[in-house]
Amino acid sequence: MIKEKRIKQLEEYVVKHQSASLDELVKEFKVSKNTIRRDLQELVDTGTFKKVYGGIAVNQKKLEPFHEREVQNHHGKKVIGRTAADFVEDGDIIFIDSGTTTIEMLDHIKEKHITIITNNIDTIVGSIPFENLTIITIGGVLERKTKSFGINYNIEILNTYNINKAFMASTGITPTNGVTNASLFETELKRKIVERSKTIYLLVDHNKFGQYGLTTYCELNKINYLITDKMPSLEYQNLVVENNVKLVIAE
Repeated sequence: MIKEKRIKQLEEYVVKHQSASLDELVKEFKVSKNTIRRDLQELVDTGTFKKVYGGIAVNQKKLEPFHEREVQNHHGKKVIGRTAADFVEDGDIIFIDSGTTTIEMLDHIKEKHITIITNNIDTIVGSIPFENLTIITIGGVLERKTKSFGINYNIEILNTYNINKAFMASTGITPTNGVTNASLFETELKRKIVERSKTIYLLVDHNKFGQYGLTTYCELNKINYLITDKMPSLEYQNLVVENNVKLVIAE
């Protein structure tokens, strides 16, 4: 098995079971202990996993609960949400990703006549009073820390939706890892949304540059607009130019 594929499957296995022993993984993946040790070290180096006696476990501290992330740089997230909402027009079919920045859009689009596809509980509940908002929910397994639904077993239904604008969240972006996410359960959905949407807007505050999560759900060149609250470093300014991304600084 190709190394990259094996490590991806290792990630999925450990996340599903929350922990795994070295012997268990040797048996499951049919490789030597030395190979598994090297692979596990790569997972540990991401910060999303930690070593435990005789094996590896998910680092539960890596994915902070929604309410804790919500208060971090709240002002920056609010201005990003308001700026992103300016791109929404009556008649749009949009996807709003689960995230503490994307949720800030709702107050500024609630009077518009649009269709919202979402996997986020707060977006669903917050939209209930507004009959002008048509809400399509993405079901699946509830991820409490992100207040969202992941592991959707009917994800192919998204192939029937024509989404013209997707407003995406991210754990962080780097030149080598691209656009990343801390929750493995949401990654497949995010990839499908990027694939199915005409225009992709990435909403990230300035703290997300140079950070990365467990999985990459798309490369930066798949993003059309990157909306943030402060001008990033010259390295990242050059990165968005190289990938033909339009950088928007929210005010």
